[in-house]
Parts: sequence; structure tokens; C-alpha cells
Amino acid sequence: MKKLIKIAFVIGLVGVSSFVQAQEIAKGYIYEDSNGNGKKQRKEAGIPGVSVSNGEQVVQTDEKGYYEIEIKDGQLLFFVKPSGYSVPLDSLNKPQFYYIHKPSGSPKLQYAGSAPTGELPKEINFGLTKKEEKDDFTALIFGDPQPYTLEEVGFFDEGVVKEVEGIKDVAFGISLGDLVGNDLDLFTPYSLAVSKVGIPWYNVMGNHDENFDVETDELSDETFEAHFGPNTYAYNVGKVHFIVIDDILWPDPRDGQSYWGGLRPDQLNFLRNDLKFVPKDHLIVISMHIPFFEQGDSFRDEDRQEIFDMLEEFPYTLSLSAHTHFQKQAYFAAEEGWKGEKPHHHYNVGTTSGDWYKGVLDEKGIPVSTMRDGTPKGYALIHFSGNQYKVNYQVAGKSSEYQLEIFAPKVLEMGKPTTAGIFANFFMGSKGDKVMISIDGGEMRPMTFVEDYDPAYLQYLYQWDTTDKLLDGKRPSNPVQSNHLWRIAIPSGLKAGEHQVKVVATDRYGQVHQGTETIKVLEK
Repeated sequence: MKKLIKIAFVIGLVGVSSFVQAQEIAKGYIYEDSNGNGKKQRKEAGIPGVSVSNGEQVVQTDEKGYYEIEIKDGQLLFFVKPSGYSVPLDSLNKPQFYYIHKPSGSPKLQYAGSAPTGELPKEINFGLTKKEEKDDFTALIFGDPQPYTLEEVGFFDEGVVKEVEGIKDVAFGISLGDLVGNDLDLFTPYSLAVSKVGIPWYNVMGNHDENFDVETDELSDETFEAHFGPNTYAYNVGKVHFIVIDDILWPDPRDGQSYWGGLRPDQLNFLRNDLKFVPKDHLIVISMHIPFFEQGDSFRDEDRQEIFDMLEEFPYTLSLSAHTHFQKQAYFAAEEGWKGEKPHHHYNVGTTSGDWYKGVLDEKGIPVSTMRDGTPKGYALIHFSGNQYKVNYQVAGKSSEYQLEIFAPKVLEMGKPTTAGIFANFFMGSKGDKVMISIDGGEMRPMTFVEDYDPAYLQYLYQWDTTDKLLDGKRPSNPVQSNHLWRIAIPSGLKAGEHQVKVVATDRYGQVHQGTETIKVLEK
């Protein structure tokens, strides 16, 4: 009997020893790297109150900038950038705020993950540089670059990146997932292209950025992590706390096929633990790939509700997504589980790839790639002021004043009734916005919000089916109903001649935009 007890005791010790090896303690300092050499020296002060995470737990540095946190094989250690500091960048302008802990490296996959990192270092120190960081700043937002080939990387580079190369007065940029289109070898060409913008660049993981040859979601980001670091993390700029989440479950836990929008328990735990250290008067901005709103059953309801519950005590919030290849403003209120006093604003951003690089080619040989709801391809600029924000959508290759497209008959017969109407596609609009129209400088009249296909997009699409000549490029995708379309009937009694149509739209921030078009009325 004593012998059995002794054997059991020894087995228990072996179990404890294995546990200790599997779960180690990472420790080190977050410090001010005053000489910029990337090595902590005695005279360099630690930075207190900086959050450090293993992707689930979150601790903060003490008064000397010191931290300790448990870490397991396969986890990434990272810190949450505090306001007033800059993070070192690699040669491609990617922030270096993390340490990959994979002693044996990633498993063998079609696309390579991380090389073996070996034993955990005695200290993992992160040096930051003090920087004057204003509460007023701008962020540049890309949705779905998503090149499937090197040629499409070139379309992205020439059609979008070149336009913002060397942009001034922008704090950082972020791509909202689908950095590439399934070929993860394109991560480097994508990164080379976006590095030309010349600002720190963060990245969200998309469903086309996954390692598909894995059986668990925890391994689906091995290549992404090797290139970009953690897929769920946070950082601060001014009075804004930015949270990035990988919200793709691969494979879909319901049937093991494809993917589903949602989060794992460890990711939800990170959000919960991270938010404990964020002041309640700061703006929370969550960046993701798959939107919160439903397209069929695209997002797991209970995960969205958990996030909404976590945000209940934060009066200032915004969430960003891409994925859909159309643009939409969504608002979540009590009936959708939102518990805040004001509805939660979710902005589904138009994409830099537009309609997956389809459509006719422009004068540079780049696909026009208008999205299925009639929104031209482009990117967003979000202007932050304290805990407030304003969004502007910038159509690639156009003036910043181009915010709506008017569709109207080119020619009408005088005195003949018509079923035609005048449409206005206000790219950043949503139901409830004020869109007004006047003819020939007359009284401004309200247009009616409609959920319909954009007729300008239909005309653009069906040219591929009505032409008797081959067109360069690829036929565009079939349309989806626009969430930002207004209509008014053609007014009766228009006299012969040209008539000037003017549309004025006011967005949710009080910004006023306008566009014009001409209708010609002829006598028969």
C-alpha cells in the first residue's frame, strides 16, 4: 500500500513538473528607450501602468515598469501601447509590440508559420519612445486589399497606395482583414506595398488570411502571426482605445466546414481583462473583419452580446469592419442587445479592392471595381477629437468632394409622363439622413430613402451583357441592394432645354455634401 502511495506521489510530481514546463512565467520591463538602441540600460526608466497580455490574461507594469505573466507554448506576449509613446517599427512599418513564444515553432503547414523561438528568455523587455501625441488625430482605414495574384497586388499598389504614399498628419493606418486572397505567400508583397504609405500600419485578420490546412481555430493564424504578430490585441492613441479582434472561427464549429463570425473564449477573456484598465471616458474603437450585423447567420449572436455587455459602461464606442464589399452604416439599439444610452455605431467600410478588382479598366489599366451597392472603391479617414470622431470616405482617384452619385435620365420628351426617377447614392449615408434636391435652383425638396439596386451600378454591370464587343477586365459581380440610396420622381412640366439637378446630403456629423447632374428635355 505504501509503495502504491509512493508511486502515485512520484506521478503527481511528474505531472506538476510537466505543467510548470508547459506554463512558464514571462517577465521583463516596459521602458523608455531614451537612446533608441533597443536594449534596456540601468539609467532608462521603466514605464508604469502599461498593460501586458498573453492573449487572455492582462497585467500592468509596476512603478518600475516591471511585469510578470504566465505564458504557454504557442502564445504571443504583447503590450498595449500607451498614449504618448511610439512603438518601434520594422522595415515595413509594422509595429513591434510583441514576442512570439513558440519554442518548437509552428506545425508544418502549406504556408510557413513561425520558426522555433527556443527557450523563453530570462527577460523580455520592450522599449518605447516618448512622443507628443495630440488628442486630435486622423487614422487611415483600408478594407479588404485582398489580392489573389501579384498582378492584383499591383492594382492595389498603383490604384490606392500610390494615392496616399507619404500622407501627412495621419497617426497610423489599419487594414480590416483579407489582406490577401488565400495565397499567404502574398503577405510580403502586400506588406511591401502598404509600407510605402510611410506610417505605422496595423493589420486585422480576415477569413482569406487563414491557414486552411488545420483542424483547430487556434492554429489558423500561424502564418498571420509570423508576419504581423497577434491577431487580437489593443493599443492607445490620445483618448482612444483601439481593440483589434480576429472574429473568424475556422473551421465553423457547427459543422467543421468553412468559417463563422465569432470569438473563442480566450479572445473574449482578453477583451474583458483589457477593458478593466481603460478609463470610462475614453472612446473604444473595435476593428474586426466580419461585421456585427447579420447576413443570414454570419455572426454568432452570443459572442456579439458578450461584447455588447462588456461595453455597457463605456458611453463612447465605435466598431469597424469590412468583408462584405459594400458600404453600410449600422446602428445597434436595445432591441439588438445594446445596453448603452445611445445606439452603437458600426461602420462597414468600403474596400480598397472594391468589387474584387472587377469591372472595366481605367486609363491606367486598373479595374474600376465599383462595389455591388454602387459605392466606388476607396478608403476611409477617421478624424478623432478626444472621445469624438468623424468619418470621411475617400473614393480612390477622385476629389474628396465626390461623396454622392446622381443617376437621372439623360433625355426626356417634353410633356410626356415618365416612370423614370432621379436617384442619389450617398456613399456614407444611412436611413434617417437628410438628402434634398432642387431643379434649376428652385426650392429644395426631400428625396425618399429606398432600399433598392443602384441603377448606375446596373447600367455599369449590364454593359457587359449588351455589348457586341469583348471588354477588357472582368464582368462585375451581381448587385446587392444599397443601404444609402434616395429617389424622387421626375417633376412634371419641365420645359424644353437643359435643367440643372442639385442634390445636397447632410451626414450624421453635420457635414454637408453636394453633387450636380444635367437633364435635357426635348420637344418631339
